[in-house]
Amino acid sequence: MTRRNDTRERVLRTAAGLFQRQGYNATGLNQVLAESRAPKGSLYFHFPDGKEQLAAEAVAIAGGELGERMAAAVAAASGPAEAVARIGDLLARDLEESGFQEGCPVATVALEAAGDSEPIRSACDTTYASWLRGLAGYLRGHGVDDPEAVADLVLSSLQGALLLARVRRDAAVIHSVTQRIGGMVGGMVADAADAAARKDSE
Repeated sequence: MTRRNDTRERVLRTAAGLFQRQGYNATGLNQVLAESRAPKGSLYFHFPDGKEQLAAEAVAIAGGELGERMAAAVAAASGPAEAVARIGDLLARDLEESGFQEGCPVATVALEAAGDSEPIRSACDTTYASWLRGLAGYLRGHGVDDPEAVADLVLSSLQGALLLARVRRDAAVIHSVTQRIGGMVGGMVADAADAAARKDSE
Protein backbone atom coordinates (compact mmCIF):
# COMPACT_ATOMS: atom_id res chain seq x y z
CA MET A 1 0.00 0.00 0.00
CA THR A 2 1.37 3.42 -0.98
CA ARG A 3 1.72 5.81 1.91
CA ARG A 4 0.38 9.33 1.60
CA ASN A 5 3.81 10.82 2.14
CA ASP A 6 5.23 8.65 -0.65
CA THR A 7 2.64 10.00 -3.08
CA ARG A 8 3.32 13.57 -2.02
CA GLU A 9 7.07 13.13 -2.43
CA ARG A 10 6.63 11.51 -5.85
CA VAL A 11 4.39 14.32 -7.08
CA LEU A 12 6.76 16.95 -5.72
CA ARG A 13 9.87 15.47 -7.31
CA THR A 14 8.13 14.86 -10.62
CA ALA A 15 6.96 18.47 -10.65
CA ALA A 16 10.44 19.74 -9.77
CA GLY A 17 11.92 17.89 -12.75
CA LEU A 18 9.23 19.11 -15.13
CA PHE A 19 9.50 22.73 -13.99
CA GLN A 20 13.28 22.54 -14.40
CA ARG A 21 13.04 21.17 -17.94
CA GLN A 22 9.94 22.90 -19.26
CA GLY A 23 9.40 25.96 -17.09
CA TYR A 24 6.35 26.91 -15.06
CA ASN A 25 3.84 27.78 -17.76
CA ALA A 26 4.48 24.74 -19.94
CA THR A 27 4.01 22.30 -17.07
CA GLY A 28 0.42 21.28 -16.49
CA LEU A 29 -1.00 19.55 -13.44
CA ASN A 30 -2.35 16.68 -15.54
CA GLN A 31 1.17 16.00 -16.80
CA VAL A 32 2.53 16.03 -13.25
CA LEU A 33 -0.13 13.53 -12.16
CA ALA A 34 0.42 11.30 -15.18
CA GLU A 35 4.20 11.17 -14.87
CA SER A 36 4.12 10.69 -11.10
CA ARG A 37 1.43 8.00 -11.45
CA ALA A 38 -0.55 9.67 -8.69
CA PRO A 39 -4.35 9.53 -8.24
CA LYS A 40 -6.17 12.57 -9.61
CA GLY A 41 -7.47 13.68 -6.26
CA SER A 42 -4.07 13.50 -4.60
CA LEU A 43 -2.70 16.77 -5.94
CA TYR A 44 -5.17 19.08 -4.26
CA PHE A 45 -5.18 16.84 -1.19
CA HIS A 46 -1.43 17.33 -0.73
CA PHE A 47 -1.20 20.78 -2.32
CA PRO A 48 -4.48 22.58 -1.57
CA ASP A 49 -3.23 25.83 -3.13
CA GLY A 50 -2.62 24.01 -6.41
CA LYS A 51 0.13 24.67 -8.90
CA GLU A 52 1.45 27.74 -7.09
CA GLN A 53 2.10 25.78 -3.89
CA LEU A 54 3.51 22.86 -5.84
CA ALA A 55 5.97 25.10 -7.68
CA ALA A 56 7.08 26.91 -4.52
CA GLU A 57 7.77 23.63 -2.74
CA ALA A 58 9.43 22.12 -5.81
CA VAL A 59 11.82 25.08 -6.00
CA ALA A 60 12.61 24.72 -2.32
CA ILE A 61 13.41 21.02 -2.48
CA ALA A 62 15.32 21.05 -5.78
CA GLY A 63 17.17 24.25 -4.89
CA GLY A 64 18.02 22.94 -1.45
CA GLU A 65 19.50 19.75 -2.86
CA LEU A 66 21.56 21.64 -5.43
CA GLY A 67 22.70 24.01 -2.69
CA GLU A 68 23.97 21.07 -0.64
CA ARG A 69 25.90 19.75 -3.61
CA MET A 70 27.42 23.17 -4.31
CA ALA A 71 28.40 23.52 -0.64
CA ALA A 72 30.15 20.15 -0.76
CA ALA A 73 32.01 21.18 -3.93
CA VAL A 74 33.13 24.45 -2.34
CA ALA A 75 34.20 22.74 0.87
CA ALA A 76 36.49 20.42 -1.10
CA ALA A 77 38.24 23.33 -2.84
CA SER A 78 41.71 24.56 -1.90
CA GLY A 79 40.71 28.20 -2.27
CA PRO A 80 38.17 30.61 -3.78
CA ALA A 81 39.34 30.26 -7.39
CA GLU A 82 38.99 26.49 -7.26
CA ALA A 83 35.69 26.82 -5.41
CA VAL A 84 34.21 28.86 -8.26
CA ALA A 85 35.55 26.36 -10.79
CA ARG A 86 34.06 23.45 -8.85
CA ILE A 87 30.61 25.06 -8.80
CA GLY A 88 30.88 25.65 -12.54
CA ASP A 89 31.95 22.05 -13.12
CA LEU A 90 28.96 20.82 -11.14
CA LEU A 91 26.48 22.94 -13.09
CA ALA A 92 28.08 22.05 -16.43
CA ARG A 93 28.03 18.34 -15.65
CA ASP A 94 24.37 18.40 -14.63
CA LEU A 95 23.44 20.30 -17.78
CA GLU A 96 25.38 17.96 -20.06
CA GLU A 97 24.00 14.83 -18.38
CA SER A 98 20.46 16.10 -18.94
CA GLY A 99 21.13 16.57 -22.66
CA PHE A 100 20.99 20.35 -22.11
CA GLN A 101 17.36 20.03 -21.03
CA GLU A 102 17.66 20.93 -17.36
CA GLY A 103 18.84 24.39 -16.41
CA CYS A 104 18.81 25.94 -12.96
CA PRO A 105 15.89 24.57 -10.91
CA VAL A 106 15.25 28.03 -9.50
CA ALA A 107 15.75 30.27 -12.53
CA THR A 108 13.38 28.38 -14.84
CA VAL A 109 10.51 28.99 -12.43
CA ALA A 110 11.59 32.45 -11.27
CA LEU A 111 11.75 33.89 -14.78
CA GLU A 112 8.12 32.99 -15.49
CA ALA A 113 6.28 33.04 -12.18
CA ALA A 114 8.12 35.00 -9.48
CA GLY A 115 6.70 38.30 -10.71
CA ASP A 116 3.11 37.11 -10.35
CA SER A 117 3.27 34.88 -7.28
CA GLU A 118 4.53 35.90 -3.86
CA PRO A 119 4.92 32.29 -2.61
CA ILE A 120 7.00 31.39 -5.66
CA ARG A 121 9.04 34.60 -5.46
CA SER A 122 9.69 33.97 -1.78
CA ALA A 123 10.78 30.37 -2.41
CA CYS A 124 13.18 31.49 -5.15
CA ASP A 125 14.54 34.31 -3.02
CA THR A 126 15.05 32.05 -0.01
CA THR A 127 16.88 29.47 -2.10
CA TYR A 128 19.17 31.99 -3.76
CA ALA A 129 19.84 33.63 -0.38
CA SER A 130 20.89 30.29 1.06
CA TRP A 131 23.33 29.67 -1.79
CA LEU A 132 24.75 33.18 -1.50
CA ARG A 133 25.09 32.99 2.27
CA GLY A 134 27.14 29.80 2.05
CA LEU A 135 29.40 31.13 -0.69
CA ALA A 136 29.88 34.50 1.03
CA GLY A 137 30.84 32.74 4.26
CA TYR A 138 33.47 30.73 2.42
CA LEU A 139 34.85 33.84 0.70
CA ARG A 140 34.93 35.75 3.99
CA GLY A 141 36.93 32.94 5.55
CA HIS A 142 39.54 33.40 2.82
CA GLY A 143 39.87 37.14 3.33
CA VAL A 144 37.80 38.37 0.38
CA ASP A 145 36.61 41.95 0.89
CA ASP A 146 32.85 42.53 0.63
CA PRO A 147 32.16 38.80 0.25
CA GLU A 148 28.40 39.27 -0.17
CA ALA A 149 28.89 41.43 -3.26
CA VAL A 150 31.45 39.01 -4.68
CA ALA A 151 29.09 36.09 -4.07
CA ASP A 152 26.38 38.02 -5.95
CA LEU A 153 28.79 38.48 -8.86
CA VAL A 154 29.76 34.81 -8.92
CA LEU A 155 26.19 33.52 -8.82
CA SER A 156 24.91 36.06 -11.35
CA SER A 157 27.74 35.18 -13.73
CA LEU A 158 27.12 31.46 -13.37
CA GLN A 159 23.38 31.85 -13.90
CA GLY A 160 24.00 33.77 -17.12
CA ALA A 161 26.59 31.25 -18.28
CA LEU A 162 24.22 28.37 -17.54
CA LEU A 163 21.53 29.97 -19.68
CA LEU A 164 23.93 30.59 -22.57
CA ALA A 165 25.24 27.03 -22.33
CA ARG A 166 21.73 25.62 -22.47
CA VAL A 167 20.85 27.71 -25.52
CA ARG A 168 24.13 26.91 -27.28
CA ARG A 169 24.07 23.26 -26.16
CA ASP A 170 27.69 23.70 -25.21
CA ALA A 171 28.99 23.98 -21.64
CA ALA A 172 32.26 25.64 -22.67
CA VAL A 173 30.95 29.08 -21.69
CA ILE A 174 30.43 27.91 -18.11
CA HIS A 175 34.07 26.85 -17.83
CA SER A 176 35.25 30.06 -19.49
CA VAL A 177 33.24 32.24 -17.09
CA THR A 178 34.34 30.33 -14.00
CA GLN A 179 37.96 30.56 -15.07
CA ARG A 180 37.76 34.33 -15.40
CA ILE A 181 35.65 34.94 -12.31
CA GLY A 182 37.71 32.48 -10.30
CA GLY A 183 40.90 34.21 -11.37
CA MET A 184 39.48 37.56 -10.32
CA VAL A 185 38.46 36.24 -6.90
CA GLY A 186 41.81 34.56 -6.48
CA GLY A 187 43.46 37.90 -7.21
CA MET A 188 41.37 39.49 -4.45
CA VAL A 189 42.66 36.92 -1.99
CA ALA A 190 46.25 37.54 -3.06
CA ASP A 191 45.82 41.32 -2.76
CA ALA A 192 44.32 40.94 0.71
CA ALA A 193 47.23 38.72 1.77
CA ASP A 194 49.77 41.23 0.41
CA ALA A 195 48.07 44.08 2.24
CA ALA A 196 48.09 42.12 5.47
CA ALA A 197 51.78 41.27 5.02
CA ARG A 198 52.68 44.93 4.42
CA LYS A 199 50.74 45.98 7.48
CA ASP A 200 52.54 43.40 9.63
CA SER A 201 55.93 44.58 8.39
CA GLU A 202 55.28 48.22 9.25
